[in-house]
Amino acid sequence: MAKVIINSTRKRGKINKNIYGQFAEHLGRCIYGGVYVEDESIPNIRCIRTDVVEALKQLKVPVLRWPGGCFADDYHWRDGIGEKSKRPYMVNTNWGGVVENNHFGTHEFFDLCDQIGAEPYICGNVGSGTVQEMRDWIEYMTFDGASPLADERRANGREKPWKLKYFGVGNENWGCGGGMRPEYYADLFRRYSTFVRSYGDESIYKIACGANVDDNEWTNVLMREASRHMSGISLHYYTLPTGDFQNKGDSLMFDEQDWYKTLKEAVRMDAIISGHCAIMDRYDPERKVGLIVDEWGTWYNVMPGTNPGFLYQQNTMRDAIAAILTLHIFHNHSDRVVMANIAQLINVLQSMILTEGEKMLLTPTYHIMRMMNTHQDAELIDIDYNSGKTGTGDVIVPKISVSASVKDSAMTISMCNTSLTEAEEMDIEIRDSLYSLASAELLTAGDMHDCNTFDEPEKIIPKKLGVQLNGGKLSVKLPPMSAAVITLR
Repeated sequence: MAKVIINSTRKRGKINKNIYGQFAEHLGRCIYGGVYVEDESIPNIRCIRTDVVEALKQLKVPVLRWPGGCFADDYHWRDGIGEKSKRPYMVNTNWGGVVENNHFGTHEFFDLCDQIGAEPYICGNVGSGTVQEMRDWIEYMTFDGASPLADERRANGREKPWKLKYFGVGNENWGCGGGMRPEYYADLFRRYSTFVRSYGDESIYKIACGANVDDNEWTNVLMREASRHMSGISLHYYTLPTGDFQNKGDSLMFDEQDWYKTLKEAVRMDAIISGHCAIMDRYDPERKVGLIVDEWGTWYNVMPGTNPGFLYQQNTMRDAIAAILTLHIFHNHSDRVVMANIAQLINVLQSMILTEGEKMLLTPTYHIMRMMNTHQDAELIDIDYNSGKTGTGDVIVPKISVSASVKDSAMTISMCNTSLTEAEEMDIEIRDSLYSLASAELLTAGDMHDCNTFDEPEKIIPKKLGVQLNGGKLSVKLPPMSAAVITLR
């Protein structure tokens, strides 16, 4: 039995809602066919799918990152404005060599954000773009006065400027964004970010391209040379069951060891964040610079028969468990981690949604993100518990993970059981409890390979979990490979 003590009066700071952010790149069928359709047979508002919008509203998506990813440093914003029939085509060399018609551009992105209620987070082009190009884009989007660029925006149908709070100065500039050294990028960031000017009342939150996984030297150089010029610095880490990008394993055909290897790689996020935070603390002890984990999630080999450049994979309870483990890590680092963007929104990597023509389904990861969204902007509560251990052979992972928060007189407790074979009895004591009602949802599967398909779109869905609150104590039984979220009022 797992004993959990929740010290409800001991608060550890706010869980920034942006930790539950999303990422949409011009990659595979994320944008075209996923978010955006020009097929009248699929219900849409200004070509943005209504079924997708309604699903994303349920997630309460706080922030959406666009247009990349690697695509961002090949993207030239002028190609995506004006009359669609006159927009130039381009070849998406990063992802499958497909022809991009640029019908989804700046106006369409802000429309999507408006429809789902998300803050826009735009990633600018440093790798192949110019300082003036980036500067002009900011003015086009955000200037309310009379200028050629603002007037051009108005002529393209948008009278008032958009509110743009978050802007990334390049993406993966150590790799697909230019193969740069940290010293070189630090100088470029200082230069480019100078021209990311705030035309409105609110200053733009400027995000520097940060490290790949545990490249602490990149973080050290950027913080040393440019921290006073940035609001945040990014971090990218993908969970690979094999730890090898050349052969990442399969999203459906995996064994017990693969299950535990994947979860072990997921919890590695804690050590990676801790390493970067230690460096950031040296240069920024007041923690003014936020850590933005704007690409994270599971990454497997593409599904057989699909375009290798489209990164299409399935989604099982393994992915849902990896997600809750990672989100709990973000909670525990909420003093520094102020945003995270899971990759990606639709049809790519660890997706929330899969589409096929007019069909749409919700993945287990979608359900976890929806179940946990009451943690957004809530106060993290101190918890004492022994996570226990499970696994196979020499691959050992924590058996349980628990997080709790309070907002609007309600407490959210999220938890998971990573074991494939053993249930876990949870004995939860809530000290100084003022609550009398409890409700809960459970997400689990009958087999570790189960997933939602277009033939069986609801094979894995949340179900009501019976819980009782008696004198500040809860007893919950977590089945193998399961996650639950309890709400106390």
